Amino acid sequence: MLELTAANAAEYLRARGWVGPGPVRVEALGGGVSNAVLRVEAGGRLFVLKQSRPQLRTRDAWFSDLDRVFREMEVMQALGPLLPPGTVPEVLAGDRANYVFLMSHAPREAGVWKQQLLAGEIDDGVGEHCGRVLGRMHETSAAAPEVFGRFRDRTVFVQLRVDPFYRRIRERRPEVAAAVAPLIDSLLSRDEALCHGDYSPKNILTHGAGFTLVDYETAHLGDPAMDLGFCLSHLVLKAFKRPHDRRRHLGLTRAFWRGYAREVSFRPAAELEARGIGHFGVCLLARIDGTSPVEYLPEEPKREAVRRLGRAVLLEQPRRWE
Repeated sequence: MLELTAANAAEYLRARGWVGPGPVRVEALGGGVSNAVLRVEAGGRLFVLKQSRPQLRTRDAWFSDLDRVFREMEVMQALGPLLPPGTVPEVLAGDRANYVFLMSHAPREAGVWKQQLLAGEIDDGVGEHCGRVLGRMHETSAAAPEVFGRFRDRTVFVQLRVDPFYRRIRERRPEVAAAVAPLIDSLLSRDEALCHGDYSPKNILTHGAGFTLVDYETAHLGDPAMDLGFCLSHLVLKAFKRPHDRRRHLGLTRAFWRGYAREVSFRPAAELEARGIGHFGVCLLARIDGTSPVEYLPEEPKREAVRRLGRAVLLEQPRRWE
């Protein structure tokens, strides 16, 4: 496999015939730990090149199958027509030999929702839209098993979520191990709807038309409640980062639930809420003591506060978000 970088990508693209002989500008995009992601501008076109990496860039050793990039392409192609226009990038080309694909770029003015939240830009409208898009993803995929049934394989999801998040917390936080075990069983056994597996503000690029959602490599037909807990954990972690704005951050979670509940009917919304809260507890702990902790909470008092909340959620098992 030829490992692509900002230095050699232009030559690679010309050799494939994907760009012409004119100037090619390539820029590395940051934010993730599992892939090379490059922004390419050539011939008046703007697009993104993505290539799998076998070893992820984390403190602890973490590996995943390279061919997850093919699952990502296929999920995007299946899901794109079911969500609002522009939500899912368009797959433009692929190179299976080098684990590469090209996709359309979000609008130039798009901003990463994670960075906006950390800067105090808290918009309940974005939160509600975030819930609505996730609800539509779950609802439409649950209604189309003939389309999404081919995504039942969980190999990459286990490598990138179950092992480094759920199993790692079961090992490192023995006081909650008994509560985590049934959640792992649920992740491995339910086939209800498409679970994105990485539904996080870092993967939501906001713009005037709504937002563009990226990173589908962990997507699979499975337990959609994991997406609820995963996304909500990131919204609440921002409240720990910005305690002076915690009421606004928690209001954002209510907006998320409003949007989600309006879209789903494949399971009772109250049941999904209760299940999602359990996954929320694990994901909170995983972003402190798992393989990939968040980088913006280095202060130990804040980290311990997150631990207290995660433990309480798992041990007390509340069924309502409020």
